[in-house]
This record gives sequence, C-alpha cells and structure tokens, in this order.
Amino acid sequence: MGSDFYAETAARVEKALRYCDDTKKVVVGEGTLGQVGDFFKELFPGKRAIVVADVTTFGLAGDRVGQELAAAGVSVDEPYIYDEPGMHAEMRLVDMLKPRLEGTDAIAVAVGSGTVNDLCKYSSSLVERPYMVVGTAASMDGYASFGASIEYNECKQTFSCPAPRGILIDMDVVCKAPVKMNAAGFADLIAKIPAGADWILADLIGTEPIDEIAWSLVQDSLRDWVSNPEGVASGDRKALTFLMEGLIMSGLAMQKAKTSRTASGAEHQFSHLWDNQHHKFNGEAPSHGFKVGVGTVSTSALYERILANWTEGTFDAAIAAIPRNFRTWETIEKELEENFGSSGLYETVKRECRKKFVEPSELERRLKLFRDNWSELKKRLSAQLMPAKEIQGIIAAAKAPSTPEEIGIERARLQKSYALAQQLRYRYNCLDWTRDLGLWEETVTPLFQPGGFWG
Repeated sequence: MGSDFYAETAARVEKALRYCDDTKKVVVGEGTLGQVGDFFKELFPGKRAIVVADVTTFGLAGDRVGQELAAAGVSVDEPYIYDEPGMHAEMRLVDMLKPRLEGTDAIAVAVGSGTVNDLCKYSSSLVERPYMVVGTAASMDGYASFGASIEYNECKQTFSCPAPRGILIDMDVVCKAPVKMNAAGFADLIAKIPAGADWILADLIGTEPIDEIAWSLVQDSLRDWVSNPEGVASGDRKALTFLMEGLIMSGLAMQKAKTSRTASGAEHQFSHLWDNQHHKFNGEAPSHGFKVGVGTVSTSALYERILANWTEGTFDAAIAAIPRNFRTWETIEKELEENFGSSGLYETVKRECRKKFVEPSELERRLKLFRDNWSELKKRLSAQLMPAKEIQGIIAAAKAPSTPEEIGIERARLQKSYALAQQLRYRYNCLDWTRDLGLWEETVTPLFQPGGFWG
C-alpha cells in the first residue's frame, strides 16, 4: 500500500458504495469535522438537524458538530444527549429517543460509535427517517451495516433497519479514542478470517451462497487491514485509518449482500451467547469486539484441529454412522430445554435450531459433498485461515484480549460455550460441521485436554 493512504481508502470505499442502497457518502480523513455542514447539506438539502450523542461523545465531537452545522446555515435542534453511565444499546434507550425524533422533522446526526449509532439507526427507522453518523472510534463494524443490535426482552437482537445515508470520520478524533475501543474494532475485523471460512462451508452445502462482490469487499484487503496490530495499539494514524476502512467496508458488504454473513460466523455466536448470558467482568460487560476476539481464537483452534485430523475417510465413517448417530429433533429439543429452558433465550434458540435441523437424507447429501470436495475444500480453508496461535498473538498485539480469562470466562465455561454457541443461530459454521459429523467429543474436547490448545 502506498503513502497516500487516505486517497487509497477513499478509492476503495467509493467503489464499494456503488453496490449499496442506503449509504451514499463516506468521508474518512483529518480535520473532517469542519466539513460536516456541507456534508449534511449535500445529503439532506433543506433539512433540520439534531445531534444525538452521549455525554462523552458530545464533549469529544458532538458540540463541535452542532456548531459546524449551524455555521453552515443548517437549522439545528437542541441536541439529545444520553446521560446513562455504562450505557449499551437497549430498547429502553430507543424508547427515550424515539419521542424526541417524533416531535421534530430533524435528521438525526449520531455522534459516537456502536451504541449511539445503533440507537440512532433504529430510532430513525421507527420514525421513517434517514440519518447520518459521525464516528468517534474504530471500535466495531456497524457504522455502515443495515440493522441495529438492540437488547430487547433480556435478549440481544438484530432489528432490520437502513444503514446511515452518510458516514463522516475525523481521524483526529479516532486517534484520541481509548486504546481499548480501537482494539475492540481490530478484534471484530480480524474475525472476518474464520467467518470467511464458515461462509465457504455454507456456500458448499447451499445454505448461504457466497456473494462474490460482498466477499471481495471484505476479504481482498483484509490481511492488509490487520497487518499492523502494534500500530493500532500505539495510535498510528495509517494503521487506524486502514482499520476504520476495513470496518466500514465490512458494513458496506453487509448492505450489498443484505446479510451479516459477510462479516459474521461462529466466532460471533460466542459473543452473542455471552451477551445473552449478561456476562460481566470486573463489574461491566466486555465489549462486543473483545468477546468476538476470544471467539475468533476459539474457532481458529477448532478449524486447526479439523484440518489436521479429518480425511475423506472421516466423512465416509460419518455417513455410515448416520443411522445410529443421527440426532433427532426430539433429542435436540430436550438439550435446548436443558441448556436454555430457564432463560428468556429459549424460544429464540428453539426457533433458530428448528430452521437448521435437517433430516438424515439431507445430512447424507451434505457429508457426501464435503467428502467429494475434501481436497479442494481443505486447500481453500487452509488458505483462508491463520494458525490459532498466530491469530491469538496478533489480537494480543493490538491490546485486545486473546484468552478467555482476560474477559472473565473460565476454561470450563469456554468449553461449554462451544456447545451452546452452536445452538444459538441457524447460520451454518464450523460448530455445526463438527456436530454433523458426530465428532464433537473427538474434536472439541481434546482442545481442553493436556496438550490441546486450551489445555
């Protein structure tokens, strides 16, 4: 990559925007807060604005954004500022913002990162209005994604809603963000490596075919975006710009494909599981990216064991064993009741598992596909993945947690989380693959035994 990295980022993002329905303009650079007035007027000519922020992000950039909008001749409502210590995206906060938006025709200008963006995104959709976001940290891939992740009825859920019409990033602000926020974004971005491997599996069996353009938007530059974890940790401007580019491009790919499959696999299911278990460490919930980072190491370790031990004969044996090993829906339902029956998650998990349940004939078809394509599939997965120790080291170098203990998860709980995460969502991945072959005890359990990755 050349020295004019802002121009390179702009060119790649501009190309991606051609494939997106919601987002029309993205600016990433230095001193861009000074452009927010013209940016807003281009996207929303003749419209009023209302800045939405939390106490911290209002001080960082929100106050300035309001001043710049007014100076450009934009009519600006009084800002809406959340004053909620330790706030996260939950329906209660949507219910606070929505009436404010209903009482005005102003366009929301979200100033913040994941939480503020999701609250603004969903609230704006409820009043059938577009919005824009001024990002303050490279902390997650949701800036450009459709859908908002909101806690509702004690369960983190993704609500369908449009992505922002515009995204403005001032790297002067991002470079001042806490190291842990940008580290969380780095972990969320490197997760696209095993997530890509999971998509390859789903593509082969036909449950979610690969969208080649969306794949390209994420995967073509992914290794470059995560090539300087030390720079992310130290606040290097180029490293953080490429990190921000990768996170935005991941969201744009989701827009193109109309699915989060482009950026999310089994590693995210670990995070969703711990979200829905309301896991806290030292009094607060670890960030999404931190949980995803541990999930990324976990799935990378599983893939490593699979590729080292499975052969064509493994699939032949699994096919022959279908009559005696097939897990009926009644068996699965009983497990779900044992694992989730006492939580508000039970009905959601049951619905997701029912969607991905297949009869023996379909299971046999899938296993034969894996067997007949094993040589090429193994090469493709090996090229896509990184060794688990290597990916663990890279995540650690970015100052993100790379072991479960760093987010308060004991090894025994992590082992159980492999099984629970597999049941959390219909999306086919390496956990489902292992279940389908009937090799859970032979493949997952050894990871926690002496000499195993987590042993």
